[in-house]
Amino acid sequence: MFLRRAVANVVPAPSRSSTIRARRTARGPAHLLTQLIKGVVIMASVAATHAFAQSASTTAPAGGVYNLIVGTYTGGKSEGLYVYHFDTSTGDMQAVSVAKTVNPSFLVVSKDNRFVYAVNELPGDNGPASLRGDVSAFGFDAASGQLTFLNKVSAQGNDPCYLSLSPDGRYLFVANYSVAADPGGSFAVLPVQQDGKLGESVLTVHHEGGGPVKGRQDNAHVHSTVFSPDGRYLFTQDLGTDKLWTYLYTPDGSRGLVSPTEWRYTDVKSGSGPRHLVFGNDGRHAYLTSELAATVTVFAYHDGHMKLEQIEKLAEPGFKGTQGAAALHLSPDGKFLYVSNRGDANDISIFAVDSDSGKLTRVGRQSSLGKSPREFAIDPTGQWLIVGNQNSDTAYVFRRDQQTGLLEPNPKRVEIGSPVDFKFVAQ
Repeated sequence: MFLRRAVANVVPAPSRSSTIRARRTARGPAHLLTQLIKGVVIMASVAATHAFAQSASTTAPAGGVYNLIVGTYTGGKSEGLYVYHFDTSTGDMQAVSVAKTVNPSFLVVSKDNRFVYAVNELPGDNGPASLRGDVSAFGFDAASGQLTFLNKVSAQGNDPCYLSLSPDGRYLFVANYSVAADPGGSFAVLPVQQDGKLGESVLTVHHEGGGPVKGRQDNAHVHSTVFSPDGRYLFTQDLGTDKLWTYLYTPDGSRGLVSPTEWRYTDVKSGSGPRHLVFGNDGRHAYLTSELAATVTVFAYHDGHMKLEQIEKLAEPGFKGTQGAAALHLSPDGKFLYVSNRGDANDISIFAVDSDSGKLTRVGRQSSLGKSPREFAIDPTGQWLIVGNQNSDTAYVFRRDQQTGLLEPNPKRVEIGSPVDFKFVAQ
């Protein structure tokens, strides 16, 4: 793994020694930050930008109606980002607008709801490795539900699949899964400007290594970038290397913008393929989906350190089909955890969360009623869960029992081309 300062044009990664020499020549000894940790070189630059952070509003709007922004894969029945009005009293969705953009498969909304950022997941399984993905910025008028394109910048890698805003809102972090071994899995750091536009990457971090599953772990695959509850640490889940890499976030420049911790990473079971991570409402526990093993893992969390507490399989006992753990989300009150499983399973596992230990107890399992439930979302009032079936061009809105956590039958069906991400935004 190595870190390097990003430039506007993508160039081959220099050797460790040449990187250090270039840094010293360009900026002088006073600005040199070098920390060698078995294949790690840290080089960063910091840009001061407007501060705001990501968050879906949890305050019920007037009339109980939210905006719901849906990210999709384009090329089939979809054109890009779709905005709906979502009525929390009925679970009904009304189409409002669409913003045309390529493969906006993951999105994030600024804390003030004024801006939306979406990946452009390219090149995909069959595209050329020379093609880099992008990240697009949009202005968002929450009152009217209209998106306005602002600008687009390179993700500095292949197949960007996840976004997170830094706690201070100054930077957007993008995970590049990268089907291609070259350039391989990475994450990039994009400065957020005062007008909501994105600047070119100021830092690109490449992971090195792989795992035992041929065809899926031949190289690094960064699948998510998640900040700790206190904002001090950045966790990057790498499906290819079976590691949760851990970085310090230091925007004051004391250690560069991000830098590896002394322990560098948390290992998970070989071949499991870590994908997405969420922290419990208490801040003392974290939950991880492992795509290849189709499991959810519970960790005790303290000051950047993860301690394994529990692993739960998602499929029913005796299940023989293919699987692929994907998203996981807590209910707003933190009492229940929901986890999607794709392949032949195509369902959502429902777990109760112990308020003291953070451990999980299964309470149910719900079919997604379609193929490949990649992502889903629970509305901020906790009354509804919407899941998208990527390969069925459908989404289903389930009423949620807030006492038992179970999803009630007879959900509302919505036709959407390749839906893969959902974000609720207050009007």
